[in-house]
Amino acid sequence: MASKKDKPALTHIDVKGEARMVDVSAKPATERVAVAEGQVVMTKATLALIEGGNAKKGDVLGTARIAGIMAAKRTSELIPLCHPLALSKVTLDIETDKKLPGCRVRASVKVSGPTGVEMEALTAVSVACLTIYDMIKAVERGVRIEGIHLVEKKGGKSGHYLVTDT
Repeated sequence: MASKKDKPALTHIDVKGEARMVDVSAKPATERVAVAEGQVVMTKATLALIEGGNAKKGDVLGTARIAGIMAAKRTSELIPLCHPLALSKVTLDIETDKKLPGCRVRASVKVSGPTGVEMEALTAVSVACLTIYDMIKAVERGVRIEGIHLVEKKGGKSGHYLVTDT
C-alpha cells in the first residue's frame, strides 16, 4: 500500500476532494519567472500573407503579441484557481519559421510574489496562438496550434525547472 509520501499531492484539492484556491499568504514574496512556448502551423502561402503584412484583418503578429500580454495579465479571470498577480514583466516573442511553416510563440512572465507565473506564461502563449488563428482563419481553416508547454520556471520552493531535449 502506498503511503501519502509516495503520492504527489494535488495542492488545489482539499481533504474532501473538492477544488480550492491555495493559501499563499504565509509564503515569502520572491522573484519568479516562467517561460512557455507554442507554435502555429500553416501553409507556406498563409505564412507569406503574414510576413508580407497582407492579412485582411491587419497586423497578425502585432495583434497576437498584444493579445498574449493582455491574457497573461488576466489569467486569474480565466483559470478559476489562479491567484491575481501584479506582474512586473511580460514579453511575447513571435517568430515566423519557413521550415515549420508557421509561427513560433514564446512568452516570458516575471513577478515578485508568493506564487509562480507558469499559468500566466502558458495563457499568454495560448491566447497569442489563438489570435494568430483568428486573424488568418478566413484564408486557412486547417491551421494547427501545437506544442504549448512550459520551457522554464525559476524561483519559489520548487526551484529551477528547465526543459531539456531528450
